[in-house]
Amino acid sequence: MSASKEELAAFTRMFSSAVVRELGKQGKSGLLARLLYQSGSVQTLRPEATVGDAFDHAFHVLRSLGNRDEYVYRSAITQKILLGRHSLRTASMLGEARVGTSKADVVVFNGTSTAYEIKSERDSLARLRSQVLAYSQVFAAVNVVTSPSHVEHVLRQVPEEVGVLILTDRFALRVERRATCDSSRTEPLAILDFVRLDEASAILREIGIEPPNVPNTQMRGALNELFADLDPTRVHDLMVTTLRSSRSRSSAENYIKSIPMSLRAAMLTLKMNDASKQRLRDATRLPVGAALAWR
Repeated sequence: MSASKEELAAFTRMFSSAVVRELGKQGKSGLLARLLYQSGSVQTLRPEATVGDAFDHAFHVLRSLGNRDEYVYRSAITQKILLGRHSLRTASMLGEARVGTSKADVVVFNGTSTAYEIKSERDSLARLRSQVLAYSQVFAAVNVVTSPSHVEHVLRQVPEEVGVLILTDRFALRVERRATCDSSRTEPLAILDFVRLDEASAILREIGIEPPNVPNTQMRGALNELFADLDPTRVHDLMVTTLRSSRSRSSAENYIKSIPMSLRAAMLTLKMNDASKQRLRDATRLPVGAALAWR
């Protein structure tokens, strides 16, 4: 579906954290109203359309080959893998998970850990190899999710154990090369750097080691000494178990089903209290005409 650069820019910003947080905080968004005008959605939507319909319309345009941004890829992983293959009862998802100096776009914890690095048709591949090598120190499986136009370049740049998925023009994820799942190649110190202090302490207790009783300023150093000699597979597996509990979104399962499909990836990577989530859901059910008055 063709769209001008101005329309694509407006549609992309509709799914930004600024818009989503504003809807949660206030139940309305002046920025969203301005973006609806800029994108021309007001003229293309049917009279009875809701704010949720406007988000779905924007997403439908963005998911067309050539228009796709990082959020479209994140949504594909959310819809096809987290909510399609797994569920919020059995898996947890993190967005922009920091590993060293890089950020994995999506990480899914189920029986193991899988990182997904997104390289859309708009992205450079300059840092790709260093990114996937860093993720392999923490996660058992690493995948690159990319476009048909990038796939040959990606296959040449990443190690053979890294999986490559293509987001097709039909919005399906096709496996070009399957990832090798191997927790033994992870590094306990890299895992320690990735998890929170309370999660690191929980991992140690499961192993049978009492966490250090030192001031917070000395805690990382003391934990480094303990984690350095631990078995990588054991630490990785306990990280998965711990994070599936500490980062669980299972209580949000019914809520996620109640909001537009196009917003689910955004809501699963943002933290909101119950009141904010309710305000956002109520806002998506309002007529678009009401939203235009938010400007």
